[in-house]
Amino acid sequence: MLAYKRVLLKLSGEALAGEDIHGINPDIINSICDKVKEIVEMGVEVSIVVGGGNFWRGPRNGKMMDRAAADYMGMLATTMNALALQDTLETKGIQTRVQTAIEMREIAEPYIKRKAIKHLQRGRVVIFACGTGHPYFSTDTAAALRAIETESEVILLAKTIDGVYSADPKLDSSAEKYNEISYIDILNKDLKVMDSTATSLCRDNHMPLLVFAISEPENIVKAVKGERIGTIVK
Repeated sequence: MLAYKRVLLKLSGEALAGEDIHGINPDIINSICDKVKEIVEMGVEVSIVVGGGNFWRGPRNGKMMDRAAADYMGMLATTMNALALQDTLETKGIQTRVQTAIEMREIAEPYIKRKAIKHLQRGRVVIFACGTGHPYFSTDTAAALRAIETESEVILLAKTIDGVYSADPKLDSSAEKYNEISYIDILNKDLKVMDSTATSLCRDNHMPLLVFAISEPENIVKAVKGERIGTIVK
């Protein structure tokens, strides 16, 4: 029994690197794509927004660099991850399309909402790269925007921790995990789930968010089945 028919999976670049920190860990990307294949074969329509932090994080790599230039470099990093996901999924027999918010027609389609939805309806996994195509916006905001535009039922936010906590559980052992929380509480408590722009966009458009740990890729399958994992944000 499926809880969701159409989902958007948000992956960070760091999730693809794992303990390698930089680049793409082949075991991790294979395990994630195995679970994406599993839910596609269950009948779920899947789109993916991927970050680029495993290749480039502007503020860390050059504090004096112009913010817009650093952000555009980050968008190119997301494209590398998108192509890696596409190749891995297609070797597993799953049809995909990469759509980029910045045109690079030789390697991907430009983002077109109606075309993306048609791909989803035909059972293809659509991978969105280049964020929103604009500097000063994160891939969290891109995930919120693409989920709303493609009429997804939920954003599956795969993170390195297993939900939303009152504080960083890696730094504060007394941090409390929430099973459910509202967007307004996240904003008021300044919890670092997504950036404030993405959080507000989801809140204003009534887009639910399920936060869970990607360290166990099986959570992707559990999420679409409606099993109790992580934290649901409404």
